[in-house]
Amino acid sequence: MTLQAPLPLFDSLAHLPQQSYSPALSASYSLEDIQKAANFLNAYKGSPGTFNAYRREIERLLHWSALFAKKSLAELKREDMVAFIEFCQKPPKQWIGYTKPARFIEKEGSRIPNPEWRPFVITLSKAARRSGAELNEQSFELSQASLREVFAILSSFFNYLLQEDYASINPVALIRQKNQFIRSTQSQKKIRRLSELQWKYVIDTTEQLADSDPDTHERSLFILSALYALYLRISELAASPRWMPKMNDFARDTDGNWWFSTVGKGNKARQIAVSESMLQALKRWRKYLGLSALPSTADYTPLLPRTRGQGPISSTNHIREIVQGCFDSAILKLQADGFAEEAELLNEATVHWLRHTGISEDVKIRPREHVRDDAGHSSGAITDRYIDVELRERHLSARKKVIQ
Repeated sequence: MTLQAPLPLFDSLAHLPQQSYSPALSASYSLEDIQKAANFLNAYKGSPGTFNAYRREIERLLHWSALFAKKSLAELKREDMVAFIEFCQKPPKQWIGYTKPARFIEKEGSRIPNPEWRPFVITLSKAARRSGAELNEQSFELSQASLREVFAILSSFFNYLLQEDYASINPVALIRQKNQFIRSTQSQKKIRRLSELQWKYVIDTTEQLADSDPDTHERSLFILSALYALYLRISELAASPRWMPKMNDFARDTDGNWWFSTVGKGNKARQIAVSESMLQALKRWRKYLGLSALPSTADYTPLLPRTRGQGPISSTNHIREIVQGCFDSAILKLQADGFAEEAELLNEATVHWLRHTGISEDVKIRPREHVRDDAGHSSGAITDRYIDVELRERHLSARKKVIQ
C-alpha cells in the first residue's frame, strides 16, 4: 500500500481529448478504466462545473482502486465502496493539499502532470484566515453535502459503466445503509446570505466608490447589481467556451418588458425578468462604457469587457476579487459606524451569497413561481428554502417560554 501522493489523471476539457495517460501511471492502473472514465467525462464538456465535480470524484476513485484496493472498476463490490467512502473521510496526509495548483503544466512544449497537485484540499474560511488560524491535515473532513455528492456522482458513473457492459453491478447503489455516512436532518439547511444592513452597506459603499473612482468601481457596481438583482451565479457572468455574456442578452419583448438570457448550471438556458432598478444599473454601466443607454439586438459587446485588452472577462477569480474588494470596503464602513458584529459576519460572505440574498429578498414580495423560474430552480421546493417567515414566527412563539 502506498501513501505517496498520486499525479492527476485528467487535464482540462480543452486538453482531455488529446491526453495520453500511460507515461504518468504505474502498472497498478487499468488504462481501460481510465479511458472509460474519460469517455464519461467528455459527455459533460458543455457544463464545466459539472465536469469538474465529476472529474474530482472519479479521479479519487481511480487512484484508490489502483493503489489501495488493487482492483479495476469492474471488480469493485459493495464492501469496496464502503471502504472507499471511509478512505475519503480520512485520506492520508500525503494526499491532502493546501492550495489548488494547476493539474497539468507546460514543460518543454508538452503538458505534464503537476507534482504539486493533490486529490484532496483542505481550506480555511475567510474569517479563520483573517484570525491567523493555520491549516492542519488532521482537521480534514468531508461535509455532509460533499458526501451526498460523492454518492450521487459515483452512482451515476457506475450506471454508465453498466450501460457500457463494463461493470456487472452498481456497488454504490448496493450500499443500503447510507445513513451510516449521511446524517438526516429535521430542519432545512440555513441559506447563507447577507442581512439587509450588510447588503445596504455593500451596495451604498460601492456606489460611493464608483462615484469617486469610476474607472475602478463602475464595473464593481454593475457586477454587484447583476449578481443580486438577476440572481446570477459567478459562472453566468464570466465568459467560457460554452457561454459569453453579451449586451444583447438584455432584450425587450413586444410588451416592452426587458429580459436577460443566460446559460446556467447544467448548461440550462433561461430568461430572467429585468427590474426597473436593474435596467437603471445597466444604463449607468453602458454610459460609463460610452455606449447608448440600452442595447440593440445587434449589440454583441461583451457584458463585462476586460479592463485591459480586448474581449470579455473570463476569470471567475477576477470577479471574486472585485466582489471581495467591495465586501472589504463595506466591512470597514460597518466597523467605523459601530456595527462590529455585522462587520465580523460579513467576513464570511462569498460571491454566491449575493444570489442567495437577492432570491431571499424577492420571495418576500414576488410569487414563488416567478422567483423559481428567474433563479433557474428545478422545483419550487428549492425556492421554498429561501422563505424564512415560518422560521421567524416559530422563534417568536418560543421567545417568551419560561422554565419556572
